[in-house]
Amino acid sequence: MTIEEIIIDKVKILPPDKQQEALDFVEFLLAKMQNQGLYNQPNKSGISALSLAQEYVGCVEAASDLSTNKDYMDTLFLISSK
Repeated sequence: MTIEEIIIDKVKILPPDKQQEALDFVEFLLAKMQNQGLYNQPNKSGISALSLAQEYVGCVEAASDLSTNKDYMDTLFLISSK
């Protein structure tokens, strides 16, 4: 069993207020390491919707700008108002 697994098992049996204390202590240790330059928080910027849908960009044939197509916009309004 790894140290990580042992810590997780022990934290699970603590009451919620003691779990919060344990979390506070871990965050304190991480902040201390960060101040010493030993720890860099991972980048949590995420992934853009475009990068997830990149393979589908351009796979539908349509007018270049549907917002200028009045008939399309009228149809959309009729469908959404039902």
